[in-house]
Amino acid sequence: MNTDDDSTATKTFWAHFADLRQALIRAGIAVGISLMICLTFADKLVQISEYPLRHLELFEKPRPTVSFQIGSTLLGPYVVSPDQFAGLPAGETPHAVFQIGVAKVGQEQVATLKLLPPTPESSALGTLRVKLHNFGPTEGFLVAFHVSLYAALILSAPFWMYFIGGFIMPALHVKEREAIFPWVGWSFLLFIIGVLSTFFVLLPVSLRASVAYSDMLGFDGYDWRADDYISFVTHFILGMGLGFQFPIVVLFLVKIGLLTHKQLAHYRRHVCVLSFILGAVLTTPEVITQVAMAIPLYILYEICIWIAWYWERKKRRNETVIEI
Repeated sequence: MNTDDDSTATKTFWAHFADLRQALIRAGIAVGISLMICLTFADKLVQISEYPLRHLELFEKPRPTVSFQIGSTLLGPYVVSPDQFAGLPAGETPHAVFQIGVAKVGQEQVATLKLLPPTPESSALGTLRVKLHNFGPTEGFLVAFHVSLYAALILSAPFWMYFIGGFIMPALHVKEREAIFPWVGWSFLLFIIGVLSTFFVLLPVSLRASVAYSDMLGFDGYDWRADDYISFVTHFILGMGLGFQFPIVVLFLVKIGLLTHKQLAHYRRHVCVLSFILGAVLTTPEVITQVAMAIPLYILYEICIWIAWYWERKKRRNETVIEI
């Protein structure tokens, strides 16, 4: 009589393939539902993605500016000085918005300037204003789809990670599961750090450098294609998030004994070159973003060397205590 339990029986290749297909279908459904939700908020997501554009002067000293509003169109801001434009409000770096209108004086039409009260939107205006444009009938939908797709992958991450994990975890023993969870947690934390640091710091700096480089070449670099901008931002953020997994790989090799801190220190120059190669592969084909990614990766590698040194020192101390 066969006493084998179906729950412990070894599955065939096709049974594993069926489980994988089911996990992928469920993950795809979760992403699809999230995509439909994100498409309804595509305008808000585009505004969020434009944050780096509104902070191009992140590390620059503010300067007095003035803008002119004609109807709903805003011209400027333009850099001026109190000597050039006496209508500026008081302060070291004021920003004034004047509404251009027309008043009738007798039989003549006279242009007027009305100083508008400051608003949070006008106060946030910087000297640099890059405008995004669509140059085709389908580009508006493509921009909404691209930004919604990346948002959907993030929104549905707990679900598709759960479904994929449900396929992988049964193949691991209890001790293997306990050992892998801390590494997954650190991997997720580094990914979030890479994404946030890129979005709030590296992207404004990279975009500002791109504008400055266009100015140096004599081109007008303040009108960009919206789809190109969204692709640039998403690829750069995703590349940095994946690049920040580099320390996890290095420290895992140290943990299993394939590398030591002396070997890591010996290969510093090689890793410096590898960081630039990863910057070229994981980001857009543009030098500024590649350098912006290579520098943090190398700094993380130096941190890995110190962590490896600490682990080896702790291991030697524990061995000494056991011998005594």
